[in-house]
Amino acid sequence: MSLTIYQLPHSPFCIPITAALRACGVPFEMRDVPNWDRKEIIELTSGAYYQVPLLVHDGKSVYESTPDSQEIPRYVDRTFAHGHLFPERLEGLQGIVIDHLEDDVEGVTFRLVDPYYVDSIPDLVGRTMTIRHKERKFGRGCVESWRNDAPALRAQADRLLSRFDKILAHSPFLFGDTPVYSDFLLYGIIGNMTWNGWNKLSDSQPALRRWETAMRDFRY
Repeated sequence: MSLTIYQLPHSPFCIPITAALRACGVPFEMRDVPNWDRKEIIELTSGAYYQVPLLVHDGKSVYESTPDSQEIPRYVDRTFAHGHLFPERLEGLQGIVIDHLEDDVEGVTFRLVDPYYVDSIPDLVGRTMTIRHKERKFGRGCVESWRNDAPALRAQADRLLSRFDKILAHSPFLFGDTPVYSDFLLYGIIGNMTWNGWNKLSDSQPALRRWETAMRDFRY
């Protein structure tokens, strides 16, 4: 079997896929894609896709058809996880949580890490192209604005994450004794926020800290 994930290693949407594959005990390769050069992804999808992650399984490219679709995690669920990621009993409720994580939580946390990420890009062209990509979506000067607004953004992130800390104070995972896709998505969002130690989880969220360790070690 051949399985490769094309990724940005710090991406909040790539980390959940690699973590889920590890939890399933599936061997796979990772290929890091420069943020400013998506040629390989474009070629593998015949021009249909340029984002990450991209999953290539035995020559078949699996990617998202819309910004809010879940083709990749659902493919992982059907092919490797045997329904653990998207149990039928949680379809409606988990959909609400996923939307909240993708729209509200990640919408704050990525702004905390992106200024550090941009600064870490050594190549001038790559760094400039990454900034321009951000500015096309979020407006000119957005990265510096996020850098200046970091204290307020961090307070907002902590407020949103504290809700999950309260859940996890009474449950090993978000919906019980085993993780579902919501857990992996939250794990990716926190993994992105804390990438390279650029930010840390709050000391006031001990349940999240315990859960993060459990997620890292979990195997189905």
